[in-house]
Amino acid sequence: MHGKARDHFRKADPKLFKVLQKVGDVGKVSSIPPKEYFSRLCENIIGQQLSSKVADTFTERFCALFPKKSITPKCVLGLADGTLRKIGISWAKVKYLKDLAQKVQKKEILLEDLQHHSDKAVIAQLTKVKGIGNWTAEMFLMFSLGREDVFSCGDLGLKKAIEEIYHIKNLTKNKAEKLSLRWSPYRTYASLILWRSREPGV
Repeated sequence: MHGKARDHFRKADPKLFKVLQKVGDVGKVSSIPPKEYFSRLCENIIGQQLSSKVADTFTERFCALFPKKSITPKCVLGLADGTLRKIGISWAKVKYLKDLAQKVQKKEILLEDLQHHSDKAVIAQLTKVKGIGNWTAEMFLMFSLGREDVFSCGDLGLKKAIEEIYHIKNLTKNKAEKLSLRWSPYRTYASLILWRSREPGV
């Protein structure tokens, strides 16, 4: 994490800064090349509502289906639904992957342009795909586009971390959004701190 973010948390939210001191450095938010956007979105869809370990296993199997691990919309559309189902991906997610591939291939979504759009515009584009909701789009903003000021109010892990750290019962999305404003313009880093605080052994 860069110094500006640390300094901001120290002044804006001493409680969160104390957690940061406990969990240690959470790394740097960075972007990936546009040519990797499609494969990353496939991984995001596959990993929805799964533990990291299971998601990694399914993603590995998915990548192994492609020659030279080159994952393209054309290749995804060329795979039989049953082939995808056999590696553990649910029927619903098979449909989502195919819908993503179709929309990208037909240029209904121009993935390479997303880096130039606002957060709101990126979310609007990505949620055109069946199975991609706000949460998946927000994770893409954070971990693919490297946006530093993203907070996902619908993320259960963030909700639980806030409830534990700030002693809030039944945190609503509105309250979470309001609280997150004190972390702006580094809400992605705040999210990383909150997620890390819930890891075993921390």
